[in-house]
Amino acid sequence: MTKSLPKSAESEALRRNEAKWTKPLMEAGWNAIPSIIIEKQEALGLDAIDMNIILHLSNYWWHADNLPCPSVETVARAVGVSGRTVQKRVKALQELGLLTRTERRNTRFGSDTNLYSFEGLIAASLPFAKEKLADRAKRDQEERDRVARKKPKLKLVAANT
Repeated sequence: MTKSLPKSAESEALRRNEAKWTKPLMEAGWNAIPSIIIEKQEALGLDAIDMNIILHLSNYWWHADNLPCPSVETVARAVGVSGRTVQKRVKALQELGLLTRTERRNTRFGSDTNLYSFEGLIAASLPFAKEKLADRAKRDQEERDRVARKKPKLKLVAANT
């Protein structure tokens, strides 16, 4: 289960993003992906095409319990590669354990589009996120310690009478 922001924080986040990206772009739709995945893409073994495929797939993932299922051709057109390239890269991402593809072939009319899960990518990214959070907490503590050292410790001195 994911935590949702209070309405005021959600509105503030939207306002900030509109200030950066413009209101029409934000109203047309937006996507959220953890920064750590972008920052650590090389360490995760992701190249530019992999990242584009992941970004595009994630754009169809609106709720945690409703996996994205765009067609290979939809992804290929958006990313600017062939459908076969998308299939090969998805297979490679599966072999890395970053993406899970579930085929849906048992339909009355043939195949439905595949379902894609990011559980492996999330699990692989978590150590990087925890490391970043620990580094941030350490820096914050060091800053608090530095500020505390600068504060003079004043003592009340009795006046001579």
